[in-house]
Amino acid sequence: MTSPSQQAAQQVRAGIRTATRGLVGRDQLAELIMLAAVAQEHLLVIGPPGTAKSAVVRRVAQTMGGRYFEYLLGRFTEPSELFGPVDLRKLREGSVETDTAGMLPEAEVAFLDEVFLGSTAILNTLLGILNERRFRRGHTQLHCPLRVCIGAANSLPDDASLAAFGDRFLLHAFVEPAADHQLEAMLEGGWQADQPAAATEISLADIDLLCAAAREADMSAVRPILAQAIRQLRGAGINLSDRRIVKSQRLIAAAAVLAGRMSADASDLWPLLYALPTQEAQQQAREVLREQLAACANGVLASAVETAAVQPLSRVSRLMENAQSALNAETDRSAIEALLREIDANFSADGMPDELAASREKLTARLAEPA
Repeated sequence: MTSPSQQAAQQVRAGIRTATRGLVGRDQLAELIMLAAVAQEHLLVIGPPGTAKSAVVRRVAQTMGGRYFEYLLGRFTEPSELFGPVDLRKLREGSVETDTAGMLPEAEVAFLDEVFLGSTAILNTLLGILNERRFRRGHTQLHCPLRVCIGAANSLPDDASLAAFGDRFLLHAFVEPAADHQLEAMLEGGWQADQPAAATEISLADIDLLCAAAREADMSAVRPILAQAIRQLRGAGINLSDRRIVKSQRLIAAAAVLAGRMSADASDLWPLLYALPTQEAQQQAREVLREQLAACANGVLASAVETAAVQPLSRVSRLMENAQSALNAETDRSAIEALLREIDANFSADGMPDELAASREKLTARLAEPA
C-alpha cells in the first residue's frame, strides 16, 4: 500500500516534469529546488546569463503554489524593496514597523537574482530569514513561512564576507549552457515557451508532509557511510565546515523520503556532492567518491543523481524512461530525434546496454513510420 509520503513524492515527480517541459537539460535544477524545499534548506544557483535559471525557478514555484516573491538585486536596491516600507501610520504613533504585505518576509517560495549585489543591510536581514525563518527590523519581528529560497548569480564572489553569506545556502548548483546534442530540442522548447503553463501538480501540503517525514527519517544506517565519505574528502584536501557536514544529513533524509523510504541508506549519499561550495570541489569529489556515488539512485530525482555521480546506470535508467514515454505517447518526430541524439552522445554502439539498444531500435522504427 502506498503511504501518504510516497504519494506526495510521486506528485513531486509529476510536478518536476510539468515545470521542466520545454526547458531542455534543466531537470537537475528543478529537482534540486524540490530537494531543498523538502530538506528546509536553500539553494544557490551559479551560471552564466541566459541559461534559463530564472525560467526554471519560476516554473517550479508556479508548480508548487503558495506565495512567491522574486527580485533582481542591484547595488542600489533598498531594504524596503525586499522587506517592505516603513508603516507610516505606526510611525506617526512613534513605532518603527515594517509593512511586509506581499514582500519577502511573507513569501513561501523566494527567488533572489544577483543575490550577492545586495547591500550589507539587506544581506544581514536575509541571514535571519534564511537561517531562523525570522524577520527582524525596527519593532517588527515575525516568523517567516519560507519553504525555500533560491539565490542566483553569474559566479561565486571573491569577497570573503560575501562568500560567507553564500555559505548559508546549503545546496550549490552550477549550470552550464545546453550541450551540442540538446540544441535542436532546446530550440523547439524555447519556441513553445510562451504557451500557457500546465496546471499545478503539487501543493505546499505535499511539501510539508515530506518535510515532516524527512525529520522522522532513520539515519542510523547512513551515518557511518557519511562519516567515511567526509574522511575521504578531507584526505583529498576537500574540507566542509562542521555546520555543512551536520546539515547535509537533512539533504540525505530528504532524498530518502523522496525515494519512498523512511530509512536512509548508501543510495542516498549523493546530495553530499551538492553541499560542496565550489564547482572545482564538486568535480574533484566525483572522483574521490566515485565508488560510493555509483551505488546512488533516486527515481524522483534521477537527473540530480546522474549529474552528481556521472554514472552510466543512472543515465541508462533515465534514457529508458524517456524512450518508453516517447513510445507510449504521440511524441513528435523532433523529440524522438533529440532523444536518439542524446543516446548516441552518451553511448557507443558497442558499449550500449542491450535494453537501451532495444529501445533505440524501436525509436528508430517509429521515425521510419509514415508521418
